[in-house]
Amino acid sequence: MNTKPAKVTGIVAIVAGIVFILAGGVTWGLITSNLVEQKIVVAEDSTMLPGDEVNGPFSAFAEAQIINEHAMHATEGKTYAELGAEVKAAEAAGDTAKAEALQGQRTTVMNASFLRASLFTSVIAYGVAALVMGLGVILTLVGWAFTTLAAPSGAVAATKAGRREAALV
Repeated sequence: MNTKPAKVTGIVAIVAGIVFILAGGVTWGLITSNLVEQKIVVAEDSTMLPGDEVNGPFSAFAEAQIINEHAMHATEGKTYAELGAEVKAAEAAGDTAKAEALQGQRTTVMNASFLRASLFTSVIAYGVAALVMGLGVILTLVGWAFTTLAAPSGAVAATKAGRREAALV
């Protein structure tokens, strides 16, 4: 039985698995170092990880959630689109002071949305890095299994040696 394809496939899978594990680990590290540089701390009134430094997927998610709560509190629950409609209505009514105040709230919601999107991007990147590392482990295990199957066992080796001896006679 020709075991060379299984052995080659196993070696390729092991190498790919190691590359995946390293790539995922490097990505995880880069995301973490970039978040740490920002010196973000989860707000004290957060229900998840209050006061924790944002340096991982859970703290990034917690901070994104509390940013939304703060923005909704600042605008009395109004969204960016709702505030836009109110700004237009105030401008149409000639109430520039109210329009400016509403535009300020709208800017707050917009900034909060940008911050949340950035933090959620980090959370997704952490998930992808974990997925890649997990796939690397699976590939390495599959490669190891293939190379183990491709290795001749004692009985197979003895049979092959017997055939060689028979061929020589």
